[in-house]
Amino acid sequence: MLRESLAADLIVELPNAVRLQRLVQTLREYFNSGAVGLLRLDDDSLRPVATVGLVHEALGRRFVIAQHPRLAAIMASREPTWFEPDSRLPDPYDGLLDHHVGEPLPVHDCMGVSLYVEGSLWGAITLDALHAGTFDSRAREELKRCTLQIEAAVRVTRLEQENRSLRASRSDQTDLRLPAVEGEILGRSEGLQQLLNELDVLADSELPVLLLGETGVGKELFARRLHRLSRRGHKPLVQVNCAALPESLAESELFGHVKGAFSGATTDRAGRFDAANGGTLFLDEVGELPLTVQAKLLRTLQNGEIQRLGADKPLHVDVRIIAATNRHLPDSIRDGLFRADLYHRLSVYPVPIPPLRERGHDVLILAGHFLELNRTRLGLRGLRLSPAAEQALLAYTWPGNVRELEHVISRAALKQLSRGASRSLIMTLEPQVLDLDVNASTATVCAPQESLEVPLRPLSATVDDCQRQAIFKALERCGQNWAGAARLLEIDPSNLHKLARRLGLK
Repeated sequence: MLRESLAADLIVELPNAVRLQRLVQTLREYFNSGAVGLLRLDDDSLRPVATVGLVHEALGRRFVIAQHPRLAAIMASREPTWFEPDSRLPDPYDGLLDHHVGEPLPVHDCMGVSLYVEGSLWGAITLDALHAGTFDSRAREELKRCTLQIEAAVRVTRLEQENRSLRASRSDQTDLRLPAVEGEILGRSEGLQQLLNELDVLADSELPVLLLGETGVGKELFARRLHRLSRRGHKPLVQVNCAALPESLAESELFGHVKGAFSGATTDRAGRFDAANGGTLFLDEVGELPLTVQAKLLRTLQNGEIQRLGADKPLHVDVRIIAATNRHLPDSIRDGLFRADLYHRLSVYPVPIPPLRERGHDVLILAGHFLELNRTRLGLRGLRLSPAAEQALLAYTWPGNVRELEHVISRAALKQLSRGASRSLIMTLEPQVLDLDVNASTATVCAPQESLEVPLRPLSATVDDCQRQAIFKALERCGQNWAGAARLLEIDPSNLHKLARRLGLK
């Protein structure tokens, strides 16, 4: 029955995320498990790619195998591994089960098996049940028999990714850089997935790209992804923070200089364009470049030539430009701070990056990533969010975006530790230690922008934020009862659920 059900999904065309989610859901129901996790091997860690029965932020975790004896035992054996209910080995999912958030797992059953794809170790599947005796010898034997079907589902998913990558790449490109290995860009929101798919296609072109987004959205990570997936991925990626370049040195830093070009120039010096030759130059905060340097940058974009400061002859360079800014450059053009011709050269393909407040539950996945980093850094047994803290993160509007979220989690962990929390127990963060000023963040989003350099947000995004706040307040008053919240908001319950899903709240 189980193997037939798993095999049936292999012949149906499904999105990768749906196929893997159906896989873990099927396993959970068949084995009567409390939680199932499908984890992919990523260097020395296991990364969850599909889970059921675990809190949402578990998808952002990275389980270092050497730090988790149970995972190490599973990965070391080709046969299913079962752990006695009274095993003293710590469970990596302590505090992560959705019905036992922040609590050590009670006496329970646990088993798992390593997965291989095309002869190589790919990852593992883990199953946890809260009742001892759930995984008897028959269940363990059944897991062994269906391992091939589980591996087949993973293999089909991988082949589909390779096919998409092949269609988007040049026919002579031998190194397939799969979108699934983005690593540092975490999230599953629809807007983010659409953006990543767009970047996968754009990466193989030679067009200049202009990344647009608020401070802290991670523009550098998207630039790195563009470079890594491009045909220049084996060549250098050179990053320049234009805002940190002194005006007097900006030209020399970018284009280089020859001996005697100015006082103190005792030798020839290559610039950043030379260093990036054959690869990619990432100009972060490009809106801060002096006008004199903008003119030389335009020439390079037009004919691929640079001229070192003090030199007579130009040099040819082969560099792809990726630029990023949090400014509204048309306003800078109007104010005479940015060249219109350079703007049109750079914005051949503008890419808006969504702020964190528009990415729904991605905030919990990212929070899970930062929680795991701090758990390792501080030497803690476990670091979790309480359900109330999760709701607080979802309600906050994140004016500082992902960077602010990282700082909030780090600060909260340190604050909790300073208040006497034990490193040997699971540390649960409550809303009080997060120090989120929801009213201030809402005001930041909704208030009119006084600076002409900051673009107005779309009206639809502002309306979505206000709707989220209203739903959160109604749920608080009704004890998280959706039907009661619908009555307070004077909306049909089914329409409220649809709206919550669209806003990323469910």
